[in-house]
Amino acid sequence: MDPSTLVQGLAFYMLAAMVVASAVMVISARNPVHSVLFLILAFFSSGGLFVLLGAEFLAMLLVIVYVGAVAVLFLFVVMMLDVNFAELREGFLQYLPLGGLIGLIMLVELILILGAWVSGPEVTAQAASPMPALEAVSNTRALGHLLYTKYIYLFQAAGLVLLVAMIGAIVLSHRKREGVRRQVIADQVARRREDAVEIKKVPSRGGI
Repeated sequence: MDPSTLVQGLAFYMLAAMVVASAVMVISARNPVHSVLFLILAFFSSGGLFVLLGAEFLAMLLVIVYVGAVAVLFLFVVMMLDVNFAELREGFLQYLPLGGLIGLIMLVELILILGAWVSGPEVTAQAASPMPALEAVSNTRALGHLLYTKYIYLFQAAGLVLLVAMIGAIVLSHRKREGVRRQVIADQVARRREDAVEIKKVPSRGGI
């Protein structure tokens, strides 16, 4: 066996196991901050899998956009909301049977879908090239050509979804709290010198 093929196989199985383990910890961790950290680890591992597949642009996009922006935003919102998770877990056992039944139904549906999945003969031949007409160009250029021509409306819709999520996170984190002093730009601009500075004459060898 070729040593490079062996190294690629070991890297694939190691990264794939890391992705699965991190995904399980995201939904099973008790602390939401730990869940976000495991989500970041899953993103990094998925980026490594994209590198093995030759999609270096998707790998960097996953790390820069999702880890550098989305996951950090999740962490920021979780830490700012100060949600009482002990109160949320009180009714967990009450809805556990219904949730287990729904999960079992979804699992059966996934098994049926995967069992009936048949790939066409032309799919395997074109799997390595997203656009047969652009085989000579790089992965980044081919992907950009697809996004900004054929899928431009879907791409813009995804951007709007992220914009709405960002606005929602800002609104949730800036809710009014008692006893918290906030910056008022209008008051700062309208502030006069007489309101901020008080001149006192201090006698020699004396105090204020």
